[in-house]
Formats: sequence, structure tokens, C-alpha cells
Amino acid sequence: MRVLERFVEKPRECSYLADRQASLEVALLLDVDEAELEELLVRGWRRFGPCYFRPACASCTECVSLRVPVATFRPSKTQRRVARAVAKRFRRQVGVPVASADRIALHRKWHAQRERTRGWKENPVDAERYAFDFAFPHPAAREATYWDEDGRLAAVGLFDRTPHALSAAYFFYDPDFSHLSLGVANVLDLIEDARRLRLPHVYLGYRVAGCASLAYKSQYRPHELMRARPAPGECPPWIPGEAGSSAGEGVDAGVPPRR
Repeated sequence: MRVLERFVEKPRECSYLADRQASLEVALLLDVDEAELEELLVRGWRRFGPCYFRPACASCTECVSLRVPVATFRPSKTQRRVARAVAKRFRRQVGVPVASADRIALHRKWHAQRERTRGWKENPVDAERYAFDFAFPHPAAREATYWDEDGRLAAVGLFDRTPHALSAAYFFYDPDFSHLSLGVANVLDLIEDARRLRLPHVYLGYRVAGCASLAYKSQYRPHELMRARPAPGECPPWIPGEAGSSAGEGVDAGVPPRR
């Protein structure tokens, strides 16, 4: 693993909670293998391309790392119904992330809908930016795509595979299919992939109770949480999560650090 740069952002407006200031600890890393990535994941780090980050907010701990223990997870009736409906209508394909015109167009359409309905800031993504954030070469990087019966790209889920886990990084979909809860199906598919591969955990990034885009993660139960920011070599204090649930769908495991 090569460290090119490491820094802590200056406080800025939080992307998740409007009344908070946020700051990220950021590391620009190359030649990170799957085992090294897992050591970062278990300590609350996330990855977009070669950028690795975790919260470093001085006065807020609302970004809580969440992972699902595969052996004990049981989907709810609603989740099972969603998974069956999506499996009947869409073809899922897993491979290496690709920066293609249809993926970029789908991301733009999805993000524009979030800007209108959730007040997200504009985030234009061109081919270079997409390739850097979502298709940067990495031995752990995987992509799950969902295709409808007409061969149209309906959704893209980006994730990593490490020796003992899958880590959901980002998910976006065609807003025309919002009513089908493709994001829920994506998480359930990852959990089933991990079960088949005998991997004990699926990481879902940060749960923020006050943010609709991230609060939903509590609905995958049981789950484990970690609020700390352990250093290398320090034992990460994962604990069983609360029993309550939150509504929502999709995966947005974090916002790439500003460059």
C-alpha cells in the first residue's frame, strides 16, 4: 500500500444534516490489496476510487458504521417480496466496474431526480469523473448491474469484495423504477452473495438517523454498529444494533471527498 496523501478536511456544510458542520479524514492510497482494504473497512473507512475516507467531525458522531452479520440476517416479509419481484423482472450481472455511456447517463438521470426531490446539490459526472470515482482499477472492485426485459440498464450497484466481507459502496437506478425498490433488492442480493461465498459480513457504510438517504440501513436486521474511529492495530468496537427500523431504499455509502 502506497500513501500519496493524507489530510483532514476543514469543516464544511454537512451533506447529510443541514444544521451540522462536517469534516473527513482522507487518504489517497494506491496498491491497496483486498486484505488491506478490509482492515480499513473494519475501522470505519470507505472507498471511492483511490480516495479512502471516514468522518472526522469534531462535535458530531451521527455517521455510524453499519454492517450486517450474514449468518444471522433474516429478511422481512416485505424484503422477501421485493427480492422476488425484482428477480422476476430484471437480469442481474456481476463483473468489473465499467465507465460506459449508459452508466453515466443513468447516474445523471438518477442524481437529477434526487436534486428535485431531496434538494441534493448538482453533481455533474462526466466520463473522467465516473471512471475515477466508480471504475478506478482495484482488485476488490465489483459491479452489479440490473437489466430489464428490453435489455435496458435499470440500476448499478458498486461494491468491494474482501477476504471476509462484501462492502456496498454506491447504488443508483432509473427513477422510472422507483416503485420497485431496486435498492432493497441490491442489498439482499449482496447478502445472498456473501452467504454463498461464506463471507461473514456485508458492510453498508454509514447510517445517519436524521438523513433519509442513509437512515434506511437500520431496516436490515440484525446488524452491528460502530461509532468509534479506531486506529490501526486497535480493536474495532462493533456492537449489536438497536431493534428499531427506518424507512428508505438504495445505497449511498458516502460522498466522495471534494477535490
